[in-house]
Amino acid sequence: MNRSLEKRSERRRRFHRRVLLPLGILVVLVLVVALAEGPSGHSTSSSSSVTTRPRATTTAPPRTTTTTTDPGLLPQTSAEPPIDASLTARMTTLWTAVVTGNQALADTVFFPESAYVTLKTGQLPDPSLDFQDRLVAFYHLDFPVYRAALGPDPARAHLVAVNTSAADVNYIEPNTCENNFGYWHLPGVRLVYTANGTTNSFAVASLISWRGVWYVVHLGPNPRPVDTGTLDAPASGPGVPGPAGGC
Repeated sequence: MNRSLEKRSERRRRFHRRVLLPLGILVVLVLVVALAEGPSGHSTSSSSSVTTRPRATTTAPPRTTTTTTDPGLLPQTSAEPPIDASLTARMTTLWTAVVTGNQALADTVFFPESAYVTLKTGQLPDPSLDFQDRLVAFYHLDFPVYRAALGPDPARAHLVAVNTSAADVNYIEPNTCENNFGYWHLPGVRLVYTANGTTNSFAVASLISWRGVWYVVHLGPNPRPVDTGTLDAPASGPGVPGPAGGC
């Protein structure tokens, strides 16, 4: 009888060791996790705090780099330049150049010579000569005439709008108009301005594209009856963009 009781007691002790010991370990682990958490139940470890607030850094910012690559040396694309704020920005650059008499600034929005040579090689006997003696020469003849149109004090004139018509944009196919490659053409962009309380405007005769960017190629009219500086389509009020056509 006593032996039977001893065996039962021994079985209970073995049972307690198998069940209660792991349970105790589990309780200890729960307490450790609870202590590692803050009062809100979120971990207070440094890795969590990094995700919720920016970290200060002593790393120097990357240096700004500029490129001097001539866009005219890059291959032409068929990308159509938008008629949006980017066009207005380029025309504003031209306007600022006219108001201040800064020919060098105006030249930054003129069609690149390298691109013109690419377009015309094999089509014209000397594309570089044609670029300098005709396109640039007329551009520089027209520039002071446009400035004079603003009156005796150009600084008092203020650009209020750049008006154009998307319907006037046309694509000039390769091997037409003596060109090796195609491009987009935009005629008659109007610069609308106020001076001395009145609104007037004139046209930038012709813009063409290179790699999805608009460039001035003719400031005054092309062709023109006399080889002198000429203001294109001056008007009282905003005038009308265009006309369409040309290349």
